[in-house]
Amino acid sequence: MLKKNLILVIGLVIFAGSSLIAQDFEYIGAAKCKMCHNKAATGEQYKKWAEGPHANAMKSLSNEKSMEYAKANGIADPTTDAKCIKCHSTAGSIDASKNIGVKSDEGVSCESCHGPGSAYKSKAIMQDHAKSLANGLIVPDQKLCESCHNEKNPFHKPFNYAEYSKKIAHPNPAGK
Repeated sequence: MLKKNLILVIGLVIFAGSSLIAQDFEYIGAAKCKMCHNKAATGEQYKKWAEGPHANAMKSLSNEKSMEYAKANGIADPTTDAKCIKCHSTAGSIDASKNIGVKSDEGVSCESCHGPGSAYKSKAIMQDHAKSLANGLIVPDQKLCESCHNEKNPFHKPFNYAEYSKKIAHPNPAGK
């Protein structure tokens, strides 16, 4: 009985330890996502992102309205200010020690919404939704979007999740 319990405890420790290690995912950058997610047959997700507002979020910090707001609020440069870039750049919102490929000029890139891709980027994992989720893939929801699209944003507009998520939707027509 003691031997059985000891084996059970050791098994649980190994399982818990491997789960904790497995959740130590890193951010790889949009260029890595582009390799598989830019084909017409699979929905051109990268192209849709690159042409949309999220990819251009850092650029919006340099526009006249943003610069006026910055000046009026004692912000020297909104493109480097932590309060601004935390929502305008994936690189500005993550633990720098987990960044192995995200560049600040990517704006709000794939991994802001879908989680760090180091462990789910391979085709073998991406073809299995459960494996993708187990390896860090996030399916974005309203709560995630509202972590930036909220009243703390000085240019906040009412956020209708259903409406706006349709505008940036990028499904894979070849997916199951």
